[in-house]
Amino acid sequence: MKFKTNLFDENAVRRAIIRIAHEIIEKNSDLSNLCVMGIKTRGIPIAERLAKEIYNIENKKVEVSSLDISFYRDDLSLVSAPEPTVNEKIEAQVAGKNIILVDDVIYTGRTVRAALDAILSKGRADKIQLAVIVDRGHRELPIRPDYVGKNIPTSKNEIIKVNIFEIDGVDGVELFEK
Repeated sequence: MKFKTNLFDENAVRRAIIRIAHEIIEKNSDLSNLCVMGIKTRGIPIAERLAKEIYNIENKKVEVSSLDISFYRDDLSLVSAPEPTVNEKIEAQVAGKNIILVDDVIYTGRTVRAALDAILSKGRADKIQLAVIVDRGHRELPIRPDYVGKNIPTSKNEIIKVNIFEIDGVDGVELFEK
């Protein structure tokens, strides 16, 4: 991969998370029924940050959970490991909850579809909404996020990399070319 440019610095990532937290509060009047659920890997710390910002704004704690969708992916045969590891994990009860599903980037929509399958296998949530830091387009499924940090149109030979401090040691969004 060839580095092209930095799209976000740490301040832009922070502002996007704060803005998304405000939007979540505006659309969800009952925060006591809210669960912010991060998709492994980078969605988890983003979900934790969103919950922290919601607390900073409203002084109300919201439930945070993680979601490992490995078992639900439709591309397991494309994964390099001959026998993919199955890690089904949903920490929260989903029945009757308003869930904010959180990921770093939405591209084809297949990760979100797998996450929806995982959630629905555990119960019927009242509502499921989607929050992402970057929407890069090129959807293959009819899925769209409710909350977006930034829409960044890309070509199919470009890759968006969201860096999150808890995992990568720095916050930012970078653009690469294949």
